[in-house]
Amino acid sequence: MAYTFEPPLNDVQRMIRESAHVFVNEKVRPIAAELDETERYPAELYQEMAQLGMLGLTVPEAHGGVGAGALAYAVLMEELGRGYASVADQCGLVELVGSLLSEHGTPEQRERYLTPLLRGEKRCAYAITEAGAGSDVSGIRCTATRTDSGWSLSGEKLWIHNAPVADFAVVLARSDIELGKRGMSIFIVDRDLPGYTAGPREHKMGQRASPLGPLSFDAVPLAEDALLGTQGQGFKMMMSVLDKGRVGIASLAVGIVRAALEASIDYARIRRQFDQPIAGFQAVQWMLADMAKAAHAARLMVHAAADKMDRGERASVEASMAKCFAGDAAVEHTANAIQIHGGMGYTRGIEVERLYRDAKITQIYEGTNQIQRMIIARALLS
Repeated sequence: MAYTFEPPLNDVQRMIRESAHVFVNEKVRPIAAELDETERYPAELYQEMAQLGMLGLTVPEAHGGVGAGALAYAVLMEELGRGYASVADQCGLVELVGSLLSEHGTPEQRERYLTPLLRGEKRCAYAITEAGAGSDVSGIRCTATRTDSGWSLSGEKLWIHNAPVADFAVVLARSDIELGKRGMSIFIVDRDLPGYTAGPREHKMGQRASPLGPLSFDAVPLAEDALLGTQGQGFKMMMSVLDKGRVGIASLAVGIVRAALEASIDYARIRRQFDQPIAGFQAVQWMLADMAKAAHAARLMVHAAADKMDRGERASVEASMAKCFAGDAAVEHTANAIQIHGGMGYTRGIEVERLYRDAKITQIYEGTNQIQRMIIARALLS
């Protein structure tokens, strides 16, 4: 590309970006089409990412992470998103669960779950969503009841990332039904416990190598030490990592726009119509220009939110703006990339066709973009 925006980064952030760029080009992009077609879980990639320190990037060094901050995480997620969104999605999942374990786990819980998670030795799931509780997390019905030896967990979770392959799940459940949001707690639930069932894998429109499915808990017996953090603080704890999650998804979406732009520029230069490359037509040039400015604007919004988080300030509105804008841009401009590619772009196996399918979920998970607009409007009007 003749023009590439170079964000201001410190030495550590720049090193992370350059390392991720090489990793993506050499290891991720060559197999992205195969992963999309087969829906294979690429365990070998995640093992290598763990060795490179890409899992748990913001987790403190004392707990086995890199301690690099939210902006470094955003840089990493953008590069991974440029390679294949499913791989970035896995990195984001480990980041959220790793943050919860680091911030709220006991030393024993961190040793048992966080350490092997960051080493790529254990797989996690992040279990919130239920049939009647998607955007409205307060509607969950999964319940943890006190027993003589700890807890008994019962309920159903839907559309849970990594459910088919997870070794353990971090589960939000009602522990005090009458207290509403203040009565929710988080539990660490091992896959091998009686009553734990992972349902069949869902076949998704996009991000197909990122496994998704239901989890069922039928009176799963939990020891006292399965409780993560403080009883009754589960909703607050889950919400505390959402800003980081939204920065991650926004960065992933920026990576998708970048990939669409790069593919469109390459194609526009070689595809000829009316005795000239289609890059010579103003209609195509304007679509490319709009893609570039959307990627540029989205990245600036992501970095502003991440930088604010790294300063120790709350960045909920900025994270919502970045996630909403970047997700919408990803859907709009992957559609434009298909338009530039014409009939070829509509063909299965062509990169921009996959990017279009991968982009759609960025408007939905980590809070739909309608929810993001509600958060932004509430801040404006409060």
